[in-house]
Amino acid sequence: ARARQDGERWASALQRAQREALEREATRGAEQARQQELIRDMKKRLLELLREKDALWQKTEGIGPPMPSAVPRDPGLCARCHKDFRLLSRRYNCSRLCQGKVCHTCSVDMGKHGRCCLICYQQRHPQAT
Repeated sequence: ARARQDGERWASALQRAQREALEREATRGAEQARQQELIRDMKKRLLELLREKDALWQKTEGIGPPMPSAVPRDPGLCARCHKDFRLLSRRYNCSRLCQGKVCHTCSVDMGKHGRCCLICYQQRHPQAT
């Protein structure tokens, strides 16, 4: 009879511990969701501030929107940074306005549309910084 009572107490303690663990997990999940939302809001605000800063800087410097540069005559160089294309630096064709050859660093992945240079991307997406 005593062993049965001990077993019931252990089972009760185990159920209580499981309930508490589930409650802690639910609370932690809700807190993580709040933190992720806060991070999203902060990133959105940061992008807005960066856009405002860039616009103010361009206005004070008298700079207009960037235009794509001419494609370099040497096909072995990046159109933007003039880095040599080698074994470890892949060459991408800009799939937008300038059709230049750009390296990975100077290009943006457009998904199924390929890659394009940063300047063409910024012209097509003015909200990008």
